[in-house]
Amino acid sequence: MKYILRFNLACLLVLLYSCNCSSVESNSKAEEVSIIFPQGDKNTNDNFKGEVWVKSLVDADSLNETAVGNVTFAPGARSKWHLHPAGQIILAIDGKGYYQEEGQAKKILRKGDVVKCPPNVPHWHGASEDTAFVQVAITGRQNGATKWLQSVTEEAYHAAAKN
Repeated sequence: MKYILRFNLACLLVLLYSCNCSSVESNSKAEEVSIIFPQGDKNTNDNFKGEVWVKSLVDADSLNETAVGNVTFAPGARSKWHLHPAGQIILAIDGKGYYQEEGQAKKILRKGDVVKCPPNVPHWHGASEDTAFVQVAITGRQNGATKWLQSVTEEAYHAAAKN
């Protein structure tokens, strides 16, 4: 009887310890996920409206002509209309954002969404009015640099979005 009681107590202690460890691991993993890449430096050019931070993760070079960057948009911040001669892929990492191609309805982007921006198609992207948005932008540079166009009008920014 004594051995059964000790065995049950030992099992209970192991169970409590393992539950405690997995909750600590889960918490640290959740923190890591919310801060995948550094926010980067505050943007200082006029290609964006509002506060935007950019962190280059991979610079295009002669071996790989693809650039990868982490972009953080404060609520209400967005890019100008622009196009990429070799296209772009946007990975929504956190928050709520918008994406719109010329002639199409504005789309809502949330964590986990992926957008393939076709080559030479004018588009813009940024945060919603009340929520910051974080994206990873993967941009081909083999056909030339991004071409920046006009600012997004307030009317276009505030137009109803399609889910």
